[in-house]
Amino acid sequence: MTAPIVLGVSSHFHDSAAALVQGDRILAAAQEERFTRRKGDWRFPENAIGFCLSRLPAGATLDRVAYFEDPVLKVRRMVETAASVAPSGARLWPRLIETLAELSDELPGRLAALAGAEKVAFVPHHRSHAASAFYPSPFEAAAVLVVDGVGEGASTTIWDGTAEGLVPVGEVRFPHSLGLFYSAFTQFCGFRVNSGEYKLMGLAPFGAPILADRLRDEVIELRADGGFALNLSYFDHHRGPSTMSRKLETMFAQPPRRPEDPITPFHMNVAASVQAVLEEAVLGLARAALRRTGRADLCLAGGVALNCVANARLRREVRNLWVQPAAGDAGGALGAALEVARQDGAPRRPQRPDGMRHALLGPAYGADACRAALEAEDLVFERIEDDACADRLATLLAEGGIVGHFDGPMEFGPRALGNRSILADPRGKDTLNHVNRSIKFREGWRPFAPIVLADEASALFEGETDDPYMLHVAKLRPAWRGKGDIAAARATGAQHPGALKSLVESRFNAAIHVDYSARLQTIRRDDARRVAAILAAFHRKTGCPMLLNTSFNVRGEPIVCTPADAVNAFLNTRLDALALGPYLVLRAAQRVGIDARVGKDRFAED
Repeated sequence: MTAPIVLGVSSHFHDSAAALVQGDRILAAAQEERFTRRKGDWRFPENAIGFCLSRLPAGATLDRVAYFEDPVLKVRRMVETAASVAPSGARLWPRLIETLAELSDELPGRLAALAGAEKVAFVPHHRSHAASAFYPSPFEAAAVLVVDGVGEGASTTIWDGTAEGLVPVGEVRFPHSLGLFYSAFTQFCGFRVNSGEYKLMGLAPFGAPILADRLRDEVIELRADGGFALNLSYFDHHRGPSTMSRKLETMFAQPPRRPEDPITPFHMNVAASVQAVLEEAVLGLARAALRRTGRADLCLAGGVALNCVANARLRREVRNLWVQPAAGDAGGALGAALEVARQDGAPRRPQRPDGMRHALLGPAYGADACRAALEAEDLVFERIEDDACADRLATLLAEGGIVGHFDGPMEFGPRALGNRSILADPRGKDTLNHVNRSIKFREGWRPFAPIVLADEASALFEGETDDPYMLHVAKLRPAWRGKGDIAAARATGAQHPGALKSLVESRFNAAIHVDYSARLQTIRRDDARRVAAILAAFHRKTGCPMLLNTSFNVRGEPIVCTPADAVNAFLNTRLDALALGPYLVLRAAQRVGIDARVGKDRFAED
């Protein structure tokens, strides 16, 4: 029997995406935002679908189309929620009516047009997440934990994953939600919901969790069996467009922070407290999942699974943990496709080391496309073959240059893993601020992540270090730390994250956070990707087995997809060099006037 070919689709809420699988093998996957250049694009993913269909095997056609949730159940939950809190729920009706029209009228027809209505399957939201976590994992059997904002009705689910498939074991239902708990305080601290959660996590190490007990006492109940319940009087996600209620806004006797307001020690302490409570809740759920399934291994998905600090805490307790790198709704498209393929007869085989192919599942572009993008902007460039290019780039990096790196297939998921990355020497004292301010155009305190040679990582970091997907944090070993610690820095009375950061140093200042943690990505020396060769060459030249690695984009913009996107980002920032396929572009070699475009293209707040 030929393995079924299934197209998975997620859309209409946030992070629309498409994925193509053949049995349990992933052929392609991409997010719509990368093509439309609208961050978090929720619309029907026409471009991502077109890319995936271009990866169909020769002569093949789609056997099925899988959508990542049940739109009928989704709308029913939204209607019931609005009705249950009337009259305040009236604020939900305008968006509800719009969503109802989109899901009931537009969506079924667009899905049917891809392969015929009889071939369309709707997979429940959390089952899609669970499938994305378990089927590509390396485990024969495992407990599966899904934690996010909300699907059709569930916000948290536990599954037992076996060779026969996924069996539901337990759930927590909306409006009780860890994802929305975290989002409410993201909003309280002045960051955007569905994108600013990373900022809240990054802000937490600057503060102390002195408000955690109050949150446990008043806002969220963490139960002995691993379950939890929100005190809904503090939240508004079930009544209106805001996540926080007036009661939450006033509980600390300080108003919510506006985006333009300064960040104070109070906000840092709120972030630290919320993060501490979230970690405790996720740990309780993980213990419950392992206990109720009788498994020793755990798979994780859902938006909360992108909280790499919580993942690190899990990793210290769980024998084997595997997290889906596209854990959010984009990954739901992949999970839906894998689930329908399994239902249609595809075997479930453990993947080694996993089935995600390093998450390099998006478009790749050849030398001709790269050259055309450079010529379109009249840039001066030279062609350098791979071995020489890696050595040349390592030299540039060792001399303090900041390099935009574009090579091979685009990554699937929120992390840039070397193919669409900005690279820098992590040892520079001013590199963090320079990349934040002059290249990413974002807040100067926000941390960056390192990419580290796998065989050197344990000499630099404590505990488990292997992580090809940048989904956990690890602490830098004391031997590599510099002066100060965050507790002593807070005791000085410093009032801003940037001031606190200046009081805590390490040997790799630009890629290590204020608490000496790092969201590291490890890569093998023999990895065929060019980024591995660059890092190995940098290590030979400097003795440093690490580079700063951040996504190739500016604040509020999606990661670059095409050569033209990369060229535009190069022109819009103060990158010193662009490695675009086999071509190298040096800013210093360009004609007079290249800096005129720097900072001109500004994007929505992230």
